[in-house]
Amino acid sequence: MHDQRDQDRDDGKLTHRRADPPARTAADDADGGAEAEVSVFVCALCGVPLTGPLARLPAVPEAPYYAWWDAEEPGPSPATVPSGCYAIETEPYGAPLVVAETPGPVMPRRGTKSNAQGQPLVSRGPRGNIVVNPDDARGLVLRHASPACCGATPDGGMNQLCACGALVATLCSDCCLPYELHLSASHVRAVRPRPPR
Repeated sequence: MHDQRDQDRDDGKLTHRRADPPARTAADDADGGAEAEVSVFVCALCGVPLTGPLARLPAVPEAPYYAWWDAEEPGPSPATVPSGCYAIETEPYGAPLVVAETPGPVMPRRGTKSNAQGQPLVSRGPRGNIVVNPDDARGLVLRHASPACCGATPDGGMNQLCACGALVATLCSDCCLPYELHLSASHVRAVRPRPPR
């Protein structure tokens, strides 16, 4: 089942808002023009690197517009975070999903979602996830906690295993959702990259 995307009404017609993809580079996004903070993320349990060196963005970008319903082949949307970068998610993300008092997005960059009784849901998942481009991840194995038609959703919680078997991240890769990998701040740690020899 596909989530509803943000939509506007214009003269009685339903239209989709277009969000432009991020055009700035990691260097452009560094605070005050200084060199960007660069980190490698490793499994907190075994220390295996899960990413290469990534530069920190000041915030998670808006998800790029993607007309998934017009795509010739199902697959993920364009990535929210540019390759080589990461950002910190300040809002709750992933499971558990609980009944909300008022309708709204179930989690950042997502549409609305309801339970079987039609009640709106909202994430009460962790804050502080490290959001990266899924293509920048290394050695992770998908364990479907909440599969969808052609990818994974964050609705069932963490679904990415390190080589040591520890759950470390949540992949969002279904065609109608933002393409993101959320490394759990409780299960990974940042280290400085080693300088080249």
